Amino acid sequence: MSIPKEPRQIMINLMYLVLTAMLALNISTEILHAFKVINDSITKSNAAISDKTGKLYKDFQDNEDQIVNHDRVKPFNDKAKIVKSESQQMIDYLENWKKRMITITGGYEDSTPGQVVYHSESDINTSTDILVEAHGGDTVKQKLLEFRTKILSILSPENKQKLESQIPVKIEDPKKNEDNPKGDWTFGMFHNTPLVAVIALMSKFQNDVRNSEALMIQALYNEAHQTEIKFDEIQAFGVPKTSYVLAGQKVEAEIMMVAFNKSAAITPNVPGGHISKVENGVAHWETVAGGVGEQTVRGNVTIDLGSRKETKQFEFKYMVGSTGGSMQLDKMNVFYIGVPNPVTVSAAGYSLEDVYLDVPGATITAGTVKGKYNITVSKAGKVMAAIMAKTKDKGNVKVGEMEVRVKSIPDPIAEVGGKSTGAMPSNIFRVQKGVNAALKNFEFDTRFVVTNFTLTIIPRRGEVKGPFAVNGTLFAGNGQLTQAMNMIGPGDKVLIDDIKAKGPDGRNRSLIGIFLSLN
Repeated sequence: MSIPKEPRQIMINLMYLVLTAMLALNISTEILHAFKVINDSITKSNAAISDKTGKLYKDFQDNEDQIVNHDRVKPFNDKAKIVKSESQQMIDYLENWKKRMITITGGYEDSTPGQVVYHSESDINTSTDILVEAHGGDTVKQKLLEFRTKILSILSPENKQKLESQIPVKIEDPKKNEDNPKGDWTFGMFHNTPLVAVIALMSKFQNDVRNSEALMIQALYNEAHQTEIKFDEIQAFGVPKTSYVLAGQKVEAEIMMVAFNKSAAITPNVPGGHISKVENGVAHWETVAGGVGEQTVRGNVTIDLGSRKETKQFEFKYMVGSTGGSMQLDKMNVFYIGVPNPVTVSAAGYSLEDVYLDVPGATITAGTVKGKYNITVSKAGKVMAAIMAKTKDKGNVKVGEMEVRVKSIPDPIAEVGGKSTGAMPSNIFRVQKGVNAALKNFEFDTRFVVTNFTLTIIPRRGEVKGPFAVNGTLFAGNGQLTQAMNMIGPGDKVLIDDIKAKGPDGRNRSLIGIFLSLN
């Protein structure tokens, strides 16, 4: 291109170049606001994770404080305290970086109460100068790597191998390109990054630390309890092998301490009948049924705890008669709200055609096989299930009953492609259809349906895309999102938040968000 000779034309060309450069450096208010939204969401997620982990820390300490558990639990609780300390130090370190960056760029602006506005939220020079040129980002990277190494070293070799790939705190260098020919992590993260985005990144690192802490504490907790039974409370308990027998039949029961230890020596004392054997912490008691009607057995059990002995009273009842009924829950001793709970009912001396159930507040549907029913409940708590029988001379009589707990189905876990956090290949993410609500380790064949969510794409370079609001479970529910997903690539990050899912009980549940790093 020839250089114009007229001074006026030269000036116009220079002004055009300056304007083009200014436009290239300008960051829109919408993008800055999107980073604020992301930072707020991550901050709320961090608080929720901290609350959950705090309950585990308390359970750990409560177990150590119990004499029977102290020696077994203390080594693992000591490790948990180290993880807690290291995690808090890492959180504070990242928080100090946020405060430092905000202070250097002018602090906060006076604004409407409840809103946070940084003085220079679009500033891109400070992050480049301090974190890239002055190598502050390299220090952050090194601290994260040291934190990961320290907490993993606490685990047993088996658990360490299992969690190494699951710990969210990871450092993955970006792929090399023209702007970043060395594939430098610090350059990729902080070069020309606006202040508000740096704050969001530091919050994201804090989120990784909190999630890593939660995984570690859960692993230590499981390791401490995998071979021992937790002594939450010492309570004597008697369990008859049958709650209904015919006159003249043998009555058998197992008498034990709840949450007992097989190595603990117990001494049962039961008036009437006799103790046939004491084995593995369980006393076997038996007698011959006599009389008709409800029978009560009372006694006590003494357990030797080494430094002291504890004696607890117990009581159980059984029914003696010529007829009776029993109910078997096909899944477990609990009814779940919103799903058919299968039960099997029988009554000695009665035809199955004459036996039925009466459960207040529940809907009872007969199964395809006689004696089988499906119970549908709608309110949490407890219900008393009565086993009824039709007689020729007495009408309808109650031949047995059972108290059953009623619970809500637990919350599912939001996933995309089977993952809720961590890394995922970008080509794998692009072919995903939507967000799934997975109900893990649940006995019933039931499912949750995602009703809506929002998705935000944070590109490795360029403007943040979203948040895109989607009604339903499929990404195709929002055309703009579908177009944006076609452009997604390695180095981009995806945040899926405000996830709602509806279960068989009809309630909308708010699920924990998804944060994925694409590679």
